[in-house]
Amino acid sequence: MIRGAVFDFDGTLFDSMFIWDSIGSEYLRSIGFEPREGLDSVLKSMSLYQAACYYRSEYGVELPVDEIMDGVNRMIEHYYKDIVQPKPNVSEFLRKLRERDVKLCIATATDKYLIEAALERTGLSGYFSDILTCAEVGHGKDEPDIFRQAMHCLGTEKDTTLIFEDALYAMKTAKRDGFKVVGVFDKFEENPDGVKALADIYLSDYTDFDLALI
Repeated sequence: MIRGAVFDFDGTLFDSMFIWDSIGSEYLRSIGFEPREGLDSVLKSMSLYQAACYYRSEYGVELPVDEIMDGVNRMIEHYYKDIVQPKPNVSEFLRKLRERDVKLCIATATDKYLIEAALERTGLSGYFSDILTCAEVGHGKDEPDIFRQAMHCLGTEKDTTLIFEDALYAMKTAKRDGFKVVGVFDKFEENPDGVKALADIYLSDYTDFDLALI
């Protein structure tokens, strides 16, 4: 019996990965640095804090980490405040989970105020008890801390908690730590076959989920 569900945001709940597909390179160019080939793929598995540290260590950016993070957020915040939309059928799916008394929260690498803006604009903020971010937890999704803390916030156990993710690296982290993982298709994931193979449950969209599992 599933009691809790932890959702990633970008690429899982919302069609917003296009923002992150090139923002790393765009930000570096905006401060006068030329990104090396493949930078955005490298950054996809990092939190914003980790990316800011990477800019400093690998490119010699001398700006403080907090200033780098603020700069990236200023470049993207209008997308969250005005543009990005939930994936198809997300609202109906969340409603059905709540009707079955499943507790819901978000675990994301994106800053909280951006997530809150998108949820409020689209009428989804009331579904989630908490929004946890990698920056607040102090670890990226290459480590299981954010999933553990999300479970603690929900008051559930691992065998009654589902982790919803579109990114293979984050799924691997959750699986290694003993969580059941729902893989959600997103066109920006570079290894969709890997997502499908690793997932305990795989969703091509939110009408695929068998609610009899709840």
